[in-house]
Amino acid sequence: MPVVHGRLRPGSCVTTVRAVPMTVDPEPPGHVHVRRADAVDLEALLRLEQRAFRSDLISRAQYRRHIDSESALVLVATDNGSLLGSAVVFFRRGSSNARLYSLASAPEARGRGVGAALLRASEAAARRRRCVGMRLEVRAGNRTAQRLYETRGYLRKGIRRGYYEDGGDALCYVKTLG
Repeated sequence: MPVVHGRLRPGSCVTTVRAVPMTVDPEPPGHVHVRRADAVDLEALLRLEQRAFRSDLISRAQYRRHIDSESALVLVATDNGSLLGSAVVFFRRGSSNARLYSLASAPEARGRGVGAALLRASEAAARRRRCVGMRLEVRAGNRTAQRLYETRGYLRKGIRRGYYEDGGDALCYVKTLG
């Protein structure tokens, strides 16, 4: 199943997702805008989550907690009031590495740089928190997502067998943030 971006942990490939209406952005049509999610984005995030992944879904309670957390960052990519993608990044106290936990992109967003924009914003947030590295897991069969990370400087460092709920393996990637 080719996808532009896949769930990093947990989940599976994007198959059918439509842009989800949400709060209106001030950006002109055709411009992808990445910003921190807030409580008004919760319903749109849940709809994207349910359409984007078959398993390992982030729940309402988890999203609510992550949106309000100091140790997590939820980002949304929007265009003209539609949710095109999302990213969830975790920061552990005392760790110099951030963890990209989830990256989702709607099929309509393919080829528009949504995943790359979310990845850049996630890395920038990690740098602002003085993290020196980013780590992530990606489904072993998701070559499109793997190419996204590899072309942006991520190095494959291992495999986690049976990582996903359905028993799927995950490849581990790391990147040193400059």
